[in-house]
Amino acid sequence: MATRFSLISLAGLLVLLALGCAGIAFGSTPIAPGEVARVLAGALGLGDPVAGPLARIVLDLRLPRVLLSVAVGMGLAVVGVLLQTTTRNDLADPFLFGLSSGAAAGAVSVITIFGDRLGVWTLPVAAFAGALVSAAAVLALMARQDGRGPERLVIAGLAVSFLFGALTTFLVFSGDQRAAYSVLFWTAGGLGLASWTNLPLGLFGAGLALATGLALRHRLDALLGGEETARSLGVDVGRLRLLVFALAALATAALVALSGVIGFVGLMVPHLARALVGVRHGVLVATSALIGAILLLASDLVSRILLAPQELPVGIVTSAAGALFVLVVVLRR
Repeated sequence: MATRFSLISLAGLLVLLALGCAGIAFGSTPIAPGEVARVLAGALGLGDPVAGPLARIVLDLRLPRVLLSVAVGMGLAVVGVLLQTTTRNDLADPFLFGLSSGAAAGAVSVITIFGDRLGVWTLPVAAFAGALVSAAAVLALMARQDGRGPERLVIAGLAVSFLFGALTTFLVFSGDQRAAYSVLFWTAGGLGLASWTNLPLGLFGAGLALATGLALRHRLDALLGGEETARSLGVDVGRLRLLVFALAALATAALVALSGVIGFVGLMVPHLARALVGVRHGVLVATSALIGAILLLASDLVSRILLAPQELPVGIVTSAAGALFVLVVVLRR
């Protein structure tokens, strides 16, 4: 298994590197790979520095976008692993529990009503706050239940998701109708907000998700045998479930605050990773992070070249891939 994991990791890293280079080279303004290499070498001090529009496109626009794609893909995939294990639900993903609906409500309130009060940070801060509010609402509903079973968490998440979805629709109709395109693009997901300024927030979300999965891997492995087995091994299942959900909610909030609502990554990737490396969370989390980064990088590349020079929301691409994935799983079973 160790050799298999090493080979998969090496192949995945090579694919990720190739997609990253393609993500910098292709877009509404294609750039030759040699020019990309020259600009990056100059920025790293390995060659003569390159200035002008070409350098700005590569260094200030596309490179942060590629890095944000990697961070968001990794984070959402790992959060999907955490939620599917703790809820024992193969269809669980970061957006089943109201996190995306809360983030959407926060972002739409800024776009349609409140306006750009905090400069470039206005939209990320509003979306982050909305996601945290929705997560707090789910946890509050959970706390009022006698038990803390996974089905209660799913029901609470769905209730909060519908509530914030209704609020988002109300804000769209009651606010500035001229902002409808911005609302649609953000709620369908996009990576156009990527910049060196806000990239640390995305890296924080991905790092938190990875750290949670790796730090709790043994307790999550125990939960695979069932709640009774986990308790017999000394795992407090209720506390573990709440801890995982709280940390996953914080990580997801940081990610969707920059990327908008990108669905199906957290649902698809854990299934693909389990098919490759099994269910043990040490290798599963790492493999899911790698596949998630590859998936979102590839989806973003498709979204930029499919209707070039117009950009397609990346959430449309991931949703189409997710729908096909679910259909294949249903037909195979």
